[in-house]
Amino acid sequence: MAKQELSAEGQKVIEFNVGQGMTAGYTISFHSISRRFKGAISLAAKRGVSQDQVDEMWELHGEDIVLINNITHLKILSLPYSPPNRGLTKRQREALQWVGDGKTTQDIALLMGLTTATVEKHLRLARDALSVETTAQAVLKAALQNQMFVMEA
Repeated sequence: MAKQELSAEGQKVIEFNVGQGMTAGYTISFHSISRRFKGAISLAAKRGVSQDQVDEMWELHGEDIVLINNITHLKILSLPYSPPNRGLTKRQREALQWVGDGKTTQDIALLMGLTTATVEKHLRLARDALSVETTAQAVLKAALQNQMFVMEA
């Protein structure tokens, strides 16, 4: 395999690692369906361990390490994300869930036992909490952040 040139950013990472005494290890990047979501983990060997020694360990355990890290990455992606002081209320979440199911504001008002104005207020506050402009964006962002269907304590 041909040796690839490092970018300026990659070279800075190497210089930082060497400055910290990290001279051997591996980096694993995780598959993502979106270019916006990236994941990686760097596994550094302790001082005094050469890259050849790390390569030997990797030969024995590399597949297991990748598997464990991929499972961990998938689990982390499935955790709900609630930004500080900006989480959705139960009613905002419920209104967004109904929108996600294709219901109109009038349908949601009947299902939730509210007025359409109150449903619109819940949806507006949900958009504000998620920092988006449209309700469709709010449904998508809440779903991506695993805030749509959460277990209530």
